[in-house]
Amino acid sequence: MIAYAEEVALPSIDVRAEKIQENTASSLSSSDTASLLENEPGVSLYRAGGVSSLPVIHGLADDRIRIKVDGMDLISSCANHMNPPLSYIDPSNVDNIKVFAGITPVSVGGDSIAGTIIVNSAAPEFAKDGQDLLIKAQIGTFYRSNNDARGVNLSTSVANDKVYMRYTGSTVEANNYTAGGDFKPAGLAAVNASADRAKDRGYLAGDEVGSSYYKSHNHALAFGVKLDNHLVELKLGLQDIPYQGFANQRMDMTGNDSQQINLSYTGQYAWGNLEARVYNERIRHSMQMGDDKLYWYGMGAIAGMVPGMPMDTEGKTTGANLRGDINLSPRDTLRVGLEYQRYRLDDYWVASPPSPMMSPNTFWNINNGQRDRYDVFAEWEAKWNSQWLSLLGLRSSTVKMDAGNVQGYNAVMYGAAATAFNKADRSKTDNNIDVTALARFTPDAGQTFEAGYAMKTRSPNVYERFAWSNSNTMVMNMNNWVGDGNGYVGNLNLKPETAHTLSATANWHDNAQQNWNLKVTPYFTYVDDYIDAVACAKVGKVCAARPDGFVNLSLDNQSARLYGVDVSGKMLLANGGGFGNFSALGALNYVRGKNRDTGDDLYNIMPLNTKVALEHKLGGWTNTIQAKLVDSKDNVQAVRKELKTAGYGLLNLYSSYDWKNARFDLGVENVFDKYYADPLGGAYVGQGATMGTGVLHGIVVPGMGRSVNVGLTLKY
Repeated sequence: MIAYAEEVALPSIDVRAEKIQENTASSLSSSDTASLLENEPGVSLYRAGGVSSLPVIHGLADDRIRIKVDGMDLISSCANHMNPPLSYIDPSNVDNIKVFAGITPVSVGGDSIAGTIIVNSAAPEFAKDGQDLLIKAQIGTFYRSNNDARGVNLSTSVANDKVYMRYTGSTVEANNYTAGGDFKPAGLAAVNASADRAKDRGYLAGDEVGSSYYKSHNHALAFGVKLDNHLVELKLGLQDIPYQGFANQRMDMTGNDSQQINLSYTGQYAWGNLEARVYNERIRHSMQMGDDKLYWYGMGAIAGMVPGMPMDTEGKTTGANLRGDINLSPRDTLRVGLEYQRYRLDDYWVASPPSPMMSPNTFWNINNGQRDRYDVFAEWEAKWNSQWLSLLGLRSSTVKMDAGNVQGYNAVMYGAAATAFNKADRSKTDNNIDVTALARFTPDAGQTFEAGYAMKTRSPNVYERFAWSNSNTMVMNMNNWVGDGNGYVGNLNLKPETAHTLSATANWHDNAQQNWNLKVTPYFTYVDDYIDAVACAKVGKVCAARPDGFVNLSLDNQSARLYGVDVSGKMLLANGGGFGNFSALGALNYVRGKNRDTGDDLYNIMPLNTKVALEHKLGGWTNTIQAKLVDSKDNVQAVRKELKTAGYGLLNLYSSYDWKNARFDLGVENVFDKYYADPLGGAYVGQGATMGTGVLHGIVVPGMGRSVNVGLTLKY
């Protein structure tokens, strides 16, 4: 953990899954690591696959957030962003998460405009002096009734006073979940299928959310050697996801294999601390239409079914970081660092004859996509006295991008677009600057005030710049990382986004910070060259019109404005006695986003929402009643034909009991089986002929209905 983060982040949210009741509940109810953040003010989630949600900080999501998993900067290698960084670590393997929202120190930020999420697995534990071996083990299992989700996780470690080894593994499998009521007609999964084929596809009830099933396996090995104040660690990770449905995408994941190697060094010296890391990740990712989806085309004499549209992606990320924290004086600390990230991506779609649209060649969506980043930063922290602290930081980032020649399935339908792309100058270099300035004032033990300014810059991702084909709707549908059901083509001329953020935090609490606290954080962000959806014609592209209610779009730099406020608090209501302790907890989040060039609203902005809970603790028991209230989403983006959603309220119940070596968890979520459309769920394209007009239109992906969740953890 980065010790200084709690002192200077504006704000820094420290999530420990094993200690905070709300996040324990999230871990019980979901195998998605991003769900550990859903009860934190300022954070919301784009729901996608069962283990692949995309976090949102203050209305800015996905690649606009820097995410580090055990020190590795990871990148989603998928045109639909089905494998985001947080999907590569299971919640059972998470020891702590830090969220830096808004004013992010340059030492933890970079190539992002919303903030930073840092996820860490458990720190190494060594035997004490005189102890032969320290052996620990933990096994957990759970079941969730709504989607029949079941899983097991295991962690075991052994160490002496110099060397440690740890293994963690997990597996989870789930069926489609059901909403709190019917939201579509019941019937065959593939609505345009022939009778024989449809029998194989199955029948979906009116409340069943198609393409929401998943299965995932994760394994991790860690080795460490300690010598005095020096530690060397080697971490190896393997992931196998044989399938994961996506209710808001026209494709499903049919395979995701990842291998990670992560070597790090930390050392303490008389002058300060030194950290170094090298890492590599290789991803092989496959997409196809799963059991609830079907491709139907009509081409004269050969009209009928085709096997689908196989898509393969290979991503390689290599990184190296070097950082030093130098104690210049009792007052001043200087942090300096170097970072390097090398990313390569191949995205290719094998021909699918007999379809003339998808043969005879392999379609190269991205050929040898390159994105290399070189960073250097310096940060000065000064503790002027017991009341005042300041932080100033500067980061320089150079991002170099390029891509090779591409080709379509054939020259007749795709040749013109491929030729234009291949002739264009695809080599791009961005020189980006980040600046952070903040101050903290602590007048006494019961209150703290912070304020700051940040200028943060992000270069486009590979798909935003290099997705090239506007030849037909089918191909454009495949490049959609926002889950809105539309089709997209990239833009080689995109510039980096630059966000200017002003934020302040007032934090009042009792002197011991145990009985009550109230934190209020207003913020304002202005984004120059904000990358937003535009009509194809605006950037000189010709895209086909669509009869299915969706639209084909491109991207362009515009300007955007976001502002809002986060409020959170806790109050101890009763302490001690035979009835235990009672506490009230609450959080409120409001954000408003606007495209200043067009006057349109920004896409997928979470409406006003609040969460309140009553928590009771007595001995080993912890019981929580939680209510979630969400306003209607009326401010929607017209250019994407974003759908409005109604407001709703949910009631959740959680209970747990801790023994010395065991823990039992029980939860009932959405107690009254309330139907609601998830404001950030995206468009429902989870079933039917997802490439044709047979897809259901005008439906937002609904949230999960009532689910009874149980979990048991044993420790040694």
